[in-house]
Amino acid sequence: MKIRIGVGLTALASVTDGERFGGFVDDLERLGFDSLWLSERATAPSPEPMVGLAFAAGRTRKLKFGTSVQVLPGRNPVLLAKAWATLDRLSNGRALPAFGLGVADPNEQQAFMVERRERAAWFDEALPLIRRMWTEDVVDHSGERFKFEGLRVNPKPIQQPPDVWLGGAAPAELRRVGRLADGWLPSFCDPDTAAEGRVAVEDAAAAAGRAIDVEHFGALIIYTRESTLPARLAQIVAARRPDLDPTSVIPAGLPALRAQIEAFVARGFSKLVVVPVGEPASWSDELGQLADAVLDLQN
Repeated sequence: MKIRIGVGLTALASVTDGERFGGFVDDLERLGFDSLWLSERATAPSPEPMVGLAFAAGRTRKLKFGTSVQVLPGRNPVLLAKAWATLDRLSNGRALPAFGLGVADPNEQQAFMVERRERAAWFDEALPLIRRMWTEDVVDHSGERFKFEGLRVNPKPIQQPPDVWLGGAAPAELRRVGRLADGWLPSFCDPDTAAEGRVAVEDAAAAAGRAIDVEHFGALIIYTRESTLPARLAQIVAARRPDLDPTSVIPAGLPALRAQIEAFVARGFSKLVVVPVGEPASWSDELGQLADAVLDLQN
């Protein structure tokens, strides 16, 4: 099992200064992290993910990059397929597209102009279409939302096709991962609940006549550098996952983060994305200490 560790930024990370963000990307590549992941919130100060990832791709040669996650409902699947294919080609096959429905936030939902009750159906029609656009010369489709006749989308990505990762932990989301995804990258979960979710994903995949590569199970781990979990973070976890102990979801301190990664690995999760809470005074110092704490786990 290949253990890979990436770094993500929260939607609240306002790293939009070119020099600061560029240094952050350069350090990820220099230190040997596997990948960079950018969140998408239209109403938050974080960089727009496709623009940020294109910026990162132009500065690096090995670093892979993905979205954690990009909102699919509300987007034109043709233009999105072309954008990801172009990014994959220009980066020599380093793109890691990851899609989701979007957060349950009225401000965000209005930005994408799709009613909450319509998001799942939009997603389920759009994602298979995007895959076809990446692999087929000509696409014909007649669905509830999209109709295409003799559609040609070029260029094609170098990866044929790129692996698509989905998040989510609700029963319907786990079933969708099993039906449509190449990989699962949940957040706000502990190793035991992730292991339970993996069983549901694999069962759903088997019911759909498919299987997900055993190397394509991962987790997004938010961590704090403080020695104990701050009350505000505990409240966020309690609101999203009232069934879980917040301290089991967000590690406090680098030793606890390492232990959390090891616990996920022990349960068969090999792609880990660590996400620091807040912004340090120096990203270079933060990433250097993070690399010393966890990168020896990569193999």
